[in-house]
Amino acid sequence: MMTHLAGLDIAPELATFLNGRVLPGTGLDPEVFWSGVAAIFARFTPENEALLAERERLQAAIDDWHRSHGADPAGYETFLRDIGYLVAEPEAFAIDPQNVDPEIAQMAGPQLVVPMLNARFLLNAANARWGSLYDALYGTDALPGIAKPGSYDPDRGAQVIAWAKAFLDDAVPLAAGHWADWTGGTPELADPTQFVGSAGDTLLFRHNGLHVEVVIDRDHPIGRGDPAGIADVVLESALTTICDLEDSIAAVDAEDKVAAYANWLGLMQGDFAASFAKAGRTITRALNSDRLYIRPDGTTLTLPGRSLLFVRNVGHLMTNPAVRLPAGGEAPEGILDAIVTALIALHDRGRNSRTGSIYIVKPKMHGPAEAAFTDRLFDAVEDLLALPRHTIKVGLMDEERRTSANLAACIHAVRHRLVFINTGFLDRTGDEMHTAMHAGPMIPKGEMKSSSWIAAYENRNVQIGLACGLSGKAQIGKGMWAAPDRMADMLDQKIGHPQTGANTAWVPSPTAATLHATHYHRVDVIARQRERGAEAVAPLAALLTVPVAAAGRNWAADEVRAELDNNAQGILGYVVRWIDQGVGCSKVPDIHDIGLMEDRATLRISSQHMANWLLHGVAAPADVDAAFARMAAKVDAQNADDPLYRPMSGHERDSIAYAAARALVFDGIAQPSGYTEPLLHRFRAARKAAG
Repeated sequence: MMTHLAGLDIAPELATFLNGRVLPGTGLDPEVFWSGVAAIFARFTPENEALLAERERLQAAIDDWHRSHGADPAGYETFLRDIGYLVAEPEAFAIDPQNVDPEIAQMAGPQLVVPMLNARFLLNAANARWGSLYDALYGTDALPGIAKPGSYDPDRGAQVIAWAKAFLDDAVPLAAGHWADWTGGTPELADPTQFVGSAGDTLLFRHNGLHVEVVIDRDHPIGRGDPAGIADVVLESALTTICDLEDSIAAVDAEDKVAAYANWLGLMQGDFAASFAKAGRTITRALNSDRLYIRPDGTTLTLPGRSLLFVRNVGHLMTNPAVRLPAGGEAPEGILDAIVTALIALHDRGRNSRTGSIYIVKPKMHGPAEAAFTDRLFDAVEDLLALPRHTIKVGLMDEERRTSANLAACIHAVRHRLVFINTGFLDRTGDEMHTAMHAGPMIPKGEMKSSSWIAAYENRNVQIGLACGLSGKAQIGKGMWAAPDRMADMLDQKIGHPQTGANTAWVPSPTAATLHATHYHRVDVIARQRERGAEAVAPLAALLTVPVAAAGRNWAADEVRAELDNNAQGILGYVVRWIDQGVGCSKVPDIHDIGLMEDRATLRISSQHMANWLLHGVAAPADVDAAFARMAAKVDAQNADDPLYRPMSGHERDSIAYAAARALVFDGIAQPSGYTEPLLHRFRAARKAAG
């Protein structure tokens, strides 16, 4: 039975949550609020629908072009301009967001993305602002070898301490000698201004805008054996965290949405806590407090104890049954998210943003018209909540081709509230394949990262961001390191992100954030941005190069089988948890049994690739079904120890998860922009109904 408010039908759990837990304390009159909510839906729902219809119009025109021209670049850019896919570049401008917290505007460091429905992950991420370098090195493969079994391996410990002190030599060099030789007292630094405070015997330093704590504790088991009493080196790590309502969660109804919104409320109110079992007992953890130090002049220095939080709303595509409109249809979920997450953020009161801003990441927008729609929607939400204009800041995900190709115009549309642009390889590649679906068979996924459009994409994102004045005002971000157990490889490779001039990049865990933080000590990102700001923007023609295989390519049977198996295993491994257990992000073993942090973007690239090969005859339907059958058995084996797991192999006819995985491929071309959400939501709702 729905609750009727201001002409809207609201799911009772959502109405009770907002009226009973969120609106109290905001100063908003409930009747006025709900009338305003109804007005926003009445105004923006038709616009939302028109934008989705424009996506379909453009896609149909592009499909027709490719059917006639294949991937021939001659006349392609002109055609895209003629149909309105490409728009005119704006005149030179600079973004001008106000009241942006320094973690976003001026600092460079790691960023976490965490599913809003996982309380333990949320708490760990929020508390990942500071991390032990000793722990991160000791317990991962960041250093060669592994610790011997037992409570502590002194040989491994010595290896860790040597690495950490060599890091200090680079980040906080002494005036003479090395940290390994320091025996205590007041260290004489090569740059005395790097010493910014102390907490008891613990020393605080700053380098490249990030803080480094050298923990002195001669009573600690580690400090007791150290010449200077150093018990740990603690790094300022995850400066910011995106709390995700989108690709990393499975939220298909009011029950799911309220659970996610309730977690966001706890974070904003500062009383969020999580309990979990460890070693046979229940442990409850809460949000960290701020950190206090004494400056050299005797005054108090307070530093945030928590990561600065964004909330990622869903895009423009989906609707949700939590709210039904007067005409009877479901409300656009992106509009609902904008209203509710901003309303909840009224409870922040400086616990998160010290400047009074609200940070919302808006994903999967196609081009400047959709960015402008978001800007107007946020205007309306600010008016509803009696907030000053541009209180709500926006993070723009550059993960659709029409956004990449018109990035400056997209930034211009939200220039007064923009605080973030970020690339996303998986979604961006999925959209590349869907947009050019009829151009020809796509190259294998392994070859995609070396294709010409990818290099142009990654370069243009930074170059255009710098040209639009993001340096010192907003984040330029890069994508995820997906393998949380491969920290040695991450240390070796992910330094490439700050070297591009990006002042943040995604990592899969608090431990990874601490290790990735070392890269921002080795690279002066602001200086790198000054260097890259002089570059010409990579040509649009390179970005528009379609990654199809060369004409006449001889597709070997074993090559096709290996690619299909890789795609099918990735799809099944993720989908079975999404559909059967409602898990939207977890460490999923890949075909080589390497655990990868996967979210919905994985499905988009894999399902679109298989759909493309089906369309162009590289693989037959029987080949795809055979791959799914083989990989169902493999995924079953990979999940054999999960008591909640429902096997698929041998149950292909009645497994809802298996049916969902097949549909993502066999119905992939018909899915709007190649998105997986419509099918996933339908099959997940069926699973929930089945119990």
